[in-house]
Amino acid sequence: MIPDKAPKADVFHGSEELKKEAHISSFEEYKELYVKSIESPDEFWGDIAKDFFWKTKHTGQFLDYNFDVTKGEIYIKCMEGASTNICYNILDRNVHERKLGDKVAFYWEGNEPGDELTVTYRELLQRVCQFANVLKSQGVKKGDRVSIYMPMVVELVVAMLACVRIGAVHSIVFAGFSAESLCERIMDSQCSLLITADGFYRGDKLINLKLLADEALQKCGDKGFPVGKCIMLKHLSKEAEETSLGSQSPPAKRSCPDLQVPWNPEVDLCWLTLVRGASDECEPEWCDSEDPLFILYTSGSTGKPKGVLHTVSGYMLYTATTFKLVFDYQPDDVYWCTADIGWITGHSYITYGPLANGATSVLFEGLPTYPDVSRMWEIVDKYHVTKFYTAPTAIRLLMKYGSEPVQKYKRESLKVLGTVGEPINPEAWQWYYTVVGERRCPIVDTFWQTETGGHVLTPLPAATPMKPGSATFPFFGVVPAILNESGEELEGPSEGYLVFKQPWPGVMRTVYGNQQRFETTYFKKFPGYYVTGDGCRRDKDGYYWITGRIDDMLNVSGHLLSTAEVESALVEHEAVAEAAVVGRPHPVKGESLYCFVTLNDGVTYNRTLEAELKKQVREKIGAIATPDFIQNAPGLPKTRSGKIMRRVLRKIACDERDLGDISTLADSSVVEQLFQNRCCTAV
Repeated sequence: MIPDKAPKADVFHGSEELKKEAHISSFEEYKELYVKSIESPDEFWGDIAKDFFWKTKHTGQFLDYNFDVTKGEIYIKCMEGASTNICYNILDRNVHERKLGDKVAFYWEGNEPGDELTVTYRELLQRVCQFANVLKSQGVKKGDRVSIYMPMVVELVVAMLACVRIGAVHSIVFAGFSAESLCERIMDSQCSLLITADGFYRGDKLINLKLLADEALQKCGDKGFPVGKCIMLKHLSKEAEETSLGSQSPPAKRSCPDLQVPWNPEVDLCWLTLVRGASDECEPEWCDSEDPLFILYTSGSTGKPKGVLHTVSGYMLYTATTFKLVFDYQPDDVYWCTADIGWITGHSYITYGPLANGATSVLFEGLPTYPDVSRMWEIVDKYHVTKFYTAPTAIRLLMKYGSEPVQKYKRESLKVLGTVGEPINPEAWQWYYTVVGERRCPIVDTFWQTETGGHVLTPLPAATPMKPGSATFPFFGVVPAILNESGEELEGPSEGYLVFKQPWPGVMRTVYGNQQRFETTYFKKFPGYYVTGDGCRRDKDGYYWITGRIDDMLNVSGHLLSTAEVESALVEHEAVAEAAVVGRPHPVKGESLYCFVTLNDGVTYNRTLEAELKKQVREKIGAIATPDFIQNAPGLPKTRSGKIMRRVLRKIACDERDLGDISTLADSSVVEQLFQNRCCTAV
């Protein structure tokens, strides 16, 4: 499974200095521990569990599960019988037992340079307790779902941890999503309360967040699900005298005359007013291991987002362990993950994993290109960042500007670099390694998903010889396999479907409110295996290389988008009869959206319509899903049974004439017509 010896040729190694202090310092040590994690999981995870507080201990086996749909319902249970509270473990224990109260938990760096704030573990605990009391005063209780729609501010972390302190379930919606997307998620998980902010800047762009939140609540009401309460943080509109140091984020450095903050006294409550009168002591609610911790929505290939449900104990152990070992966390590290908390990366590797280890992190509100393309490296030097985790799309974006903006800053503090969100192409890997890390820092190219909770294939910085573009080997407790179309396991060098043969503590437990969809999506195709939906290649040295999505999903800038979701947004426009969306390679984003639209009779295709269609998709899903190309397609290539042949559309989008077998096409003349109408430039 794991090769006996690591390859010597064409690989990159972590430095000897790194190996000296590393938790896992050699390939042999990794292999030995890996075997233990598979053969004796109770012992392996039991040792790790000793580092955490349990109100009651678990009884029976560490992990109990069924992955085979032919044998009954799919389930995963970890540490049954145990009870704990994740907020207590990551805050109270760090403050009181580990004496880390004065240690910085977050350096908050605002969108505007100079807009900054430092929050210690003690301050964070006080603020979380205060806000937990606020939630209780609003009637939120254990098991209730709370929707959070906020920018990257310290209060976002406070809100999520206040929920878990009282046993409520947070459902965070990325602040770049549209009102429609927020409404859909609030209704699906039946949230009783929404927490949002007035607005925020992304670079130069003002986002009127409260306006979007109100629009979403209006939609919820129209659809028969009124949400009674909305707590709003004054992030941009606060007055200077409202800011007592360390308890609020600072006033914005720029005035925002265009900020619109609608206010409905029946529903809206002010964060600051509520917190002022709240006690900073709040007893944690003890939760069972398998109680829900949070719901996070990810795109589904049928178009409707899936509410991925994670539970308390397994997720806590897994994020804490992956963070510690994959980034080789040391107590004096300053760690920076550039993701948004609205994605799983931010949940696992900004909030839960780092705080469980007592780490100091940077929390960044802005963009890598604002006010200039050196911003990332300026922040690295400012806070002496040692471990840096970002997306290949950001690396490719910065690569375009060459090495000069990077070399303006020293970056001497950096020790480990990481990537997440999509496979990194070898060119970007080499640039990251050579220019950013100056050939000094190993790169951990981590493969995982919203569903996996944490890293599942990844190098360990001092132990795994790296190959540019490969996610290398499985993390502890993870057993990958590669299957062919018939579901047979392939040995040795091979390519096929990436699956996992058994659970690890952090894997998702169900799709919220839809166990059937959970089983169909992940377990039905190959009974006995968790199916990732990704293709994978294993090379002669046993290294794993992710080859991309196998289903109708696109990976745009590291974010998963469903083609069905974009198609249905386009078809909702009165001019559109039919739409088909495919991915086309993009030098920065990885994939771009190429849309084919068939219009209703009598409608003319023009620039105005094109702009309307782009706006429609933005409003339905969010800016992230804005089409790059829209092509007028009077006819689409279909089989005789009426199925759209997307494979052919991908070829047209890329202007590749080698179409393979198209004998099943009902009308092959449409193909030539589509080639002639191709979009040459992005809209």
